[in-house]
Amino acid sequence: MMWPTAFGWIDHDVSSSLEWDRAQVLRLARRLGYRVVWPDERSMLPVADQARNARVDVVILPAPDHLGPLELNRVMNVADVETVSPRLSFARWSIAGAGR
Repeated sequence: MMWPTAFGWIDHDVSSSLEWDRAQVLRLARRLGYRVVWPDERSMLPVADQARNARVDVVILPAPDHLGPLELNRVMNVADVETVSPRLSFARWSIAGAGR
């Protein structure tokens, strides 16, 4: 059986506790039925590009402030976004008239 995949993203400059944030992302992913992949620590690519390359279904963040508004917009072009606290869900952007 193939599990849907989540990209776990934690902004190290925003996080006050990396271990706690990582545990919270993993817990939410498990509850939602996702397997988590994490970014390559050496990657210089923006989050949206990393998520696209990983072919994930969703990006899970500890909190909304782990992505700036412009990067959130870019991520939503390739994946859904879920946040742990507050508990929020953002569906990826759809292309109007797709499939016509």
